[in-house]
Amino acid sequence: MSRERRGARRALALAVAPCLVLVLAAPAARADAGPRRAAPPRGPSHTAGACDPGRERCLDAERLLYWYDYGLGVHPFTTPEAVRRQLTNHFWLFPVSGGCPDRVRSGDTCDLLGGNPVRVESAAGARLQIATLPGHDLGAGLHIRFTFTRSLGFHYLDVAAWQDRESSCTRSVPCGAASRAGAWALWRVLAATLTVSAWAA
Repeated sequence: MSRERRGARRALALAVAPCLVLVLAAPAARADAGPRRAAPPRGPSHTAGACDPGRERCLDAERLLYWYDYGLGVHPFTTPEAVRRQLTNHFWLFPVSGGCPDRVRSGDTCDLLGGNPVRVESAAGARLQIATLPGHDLGAGLHIRFTFTRSLGFHYLDVAAWQDRESSCTRSVPCGAASRAGAWALWRVLAATLTVSAWAA
């Protein structure tokens, strides 16, 4: 990795840190992508609505940690698939890309910032999905799905996270709230990055 790229990543990490500190003091909230989207309902009825179109995996309401929507601005000539490719083909755009390669594909494993191992479960179509592995600070079995959509030229990023089993952090109300709030801030940074980079997609 070049000295310039290491310096850019270090600068990004320093820029994100104050945001995380501020948002950790706030309650976890769902990001608003505008009037076109409603918050997924909570409770048993949420399961069916949270399944992806291919029914590959449904998000169990009991294991769903958060679901945030972010607007990515107007990109009328760019497809959601192109925005996803922009991210996975230039993975240094990911705010905690750490030691991962510049291009990630389905099945890849690598360490995010801080030596946190993940596996790329899916990097196809308009979706990127990663899962944490043993040794990750958040524990193994956490799945995070990034889905890109477009409506009338406006692009959106949906981020959903769920876990295979409850962890010591999610059993703790303060830790769970802090984790969700930190995730909201982190993916907000990713959304802001993609809002700009999507013009080159």
